[in-house]
Amino acid sequence: MDVSKLPYHHPRPWDAPIETTTMPALFGRAVDSHPDRTLVEFLGRKLSYQAMHAEARRFAAGLQQAGIGRGDRLGLFLPNVPIYLSAYYGAMMAGATVVNFSPLYSVDELSHQVEDSGTRLLVTVDAAQLYETAAAVLEQSSLQTLVVGELSGMLPLFKGLGLKLFKSGSVAKPAYGEQVVNWRDMLPRAEPRHLDITPDEIALLQYTGGTTGRPKGAMLSHANLAANAQQVNAIDPFDRSEPDIIMGALPLFHVFANTCVLNRSIVRGATIAMVPRFDATDVLKTLKRARCTGFPGVPTMFQALLDHPRIAQTDFSQLRICISGGAPLADPLREKWEKVTGVRLVEGYGLTESSGVVSTNPYEAQRKNGTIGQVLPQTRLLLLDKEDASKLAPEGEPGELAINGPQIMQGYWNLPQADAEVFVEHLGRKWLRTGDVATIGDDGFVAIVDRIKDMIAVGGFKVFPSQVEEVLQENPAIRDVLVIGVPDDYKGEVPRAYVTLNADVRAPSAEALRDWLNSRVGKHERVDEVVIRKDLPVTMVGKLDRKALRAEVLD
Repeated sequence: MDVSKLPYHHPRPWDAPIETTTMPALFGRAVDSHPDRTLVEFLGRKLSYQAMHAEARRFAAGLQQAGIGRGDRLGLFLPNVPIYLSAYYGAMMAGATVVNFSPLYSVDELSHQVEDSGTRLLVTVDAAQLYETAAAVLEQSSLQTLVVGELSGMLPLFKGLGLKLFKSGSVAKPAYGEQVVNWRDMLPRAEPRHLDITPDEIALLQYTGGTTGRPKGAMLSHANLAANAQQVNAIDPFDRSEPDIIMGALPLFHVFANTCVLNRSIVRGATIAMVPRFDATDVLKTLKRARCTGFPGVPTMFQALLDHPRIAQTDFSQLRICISGGAPLADPLREKWEKVTGVRLVEGYGLTESSGVVSTNPYEAQRKNGTIGQVLPQTRLLLLDKEDASKLAPEGEPGELAINGPQIMQGYWNLPQADAEVFVEHLGRKWLRTGDVATIGDDGFVAIVDRIKDMIAVGGFKVFPSQVEEVLQENPAIRDVLVIGVPDDYKGEVPRAYVTLNADVRAPSAEALRDWLNSRVGKHERVDEVVIRKDLPVTMVGKLDRKALRAEVLD
């Protein structure tokens, strides 16, 4: 099915032009257009485009003086703080490849990815937990240099003093020396040496969540990142002359935030109202103080805000759109969010391997709930046979979703065998296999049915967990739900549901929930039990983690 020929409800046409360029070029253009506009609002402190660009250039010069340049890998082990932007763009100006690391990584997890990527220099902050983890990795890996930023210097004056005076136990005292360097000492009063960086050079190594085995490093070129930022900007229908202030609660190390919060803001000339990590109280305060107009998040974030006692007193009148990604958006959550806030919440879809975003429901025009919307400009889709990716799916049947577009990665870092498995050739193009089973309607809207690896084999039938979860979500007592397959001597596997309950609803028994669900699904979809829990595991970005639950229950 040629999606470019289907009805298209985004504000610009499917074939809207996407420039092939580099990330430093996009940043430089933004600075030239509006140097004094605020790029980062961080807990009340404001930093302009010009100031952030100047710091990034100084960092690039410092890297070059330290011998870090074209093709070298530079790691970011950071929460959402202003120096993330300076280090990210500064590294790219110096010709280096950025490697994102989650600030929640253990020493072993960080060490593995430092070694796998060949990271030479790592940037972190003096928060005790982060610094101690990074320092341990410096001791036991091939990492050469650790650069440490001081949190107190990034905060507004009185907040910075407060951090120094009252939170000394949470702030490390780095052992500065040859291998451990203060961030300020990486900012010489010098201009970086100019490099003719080309769009096809690798700008970012972004590790996947690791569906199976160790996470893999997706190689994203400057052209990939620049394209996806432009694609996301192209579907924005709002008045370009009005302020655009994006809520920066998603962690910047994650690919969703990397495109939708960081890079897209540079393209649009937006302000990022940044919080160090997601905290419902801080986010509500920031939405009010910064008068945010856009909020990309994951479903658990929107649920946490709805559960907060201050939600009713929060003014959402400036907020134009909320975008949910990272996990399926349940209809009850969307409906409640829109009723309470009056702000439209639309669902989108993307992968690490696609630089972040593939599709989304239109912000203002027709949308279709329960779908991932319509593709971004210049993005093509195919449905492959679920059993044999060398064939297309039979007409009218769900198939494995495959994607082609300017945002698709160059491949996995040092894993040619994985590349051979994830890319297929069809119709004269190379397509990325997603592992997701989907349908594409004649109206151009795409629906994800489930993941191939998550399908449960019940006797001779295939059960999609998400379809069972969707039914359970209709019960007003259910807050969150995950369904996994558990071993069964007779059927091989049977579905089992794990749920958390809403606090404001009378709690039914697990048996009552099981009977309620089983009366509404097919015989092979019936669960053997419903397990009520206080919480369910979530990933580092805050979405429900089926893999972790499966490991916890079955291993």
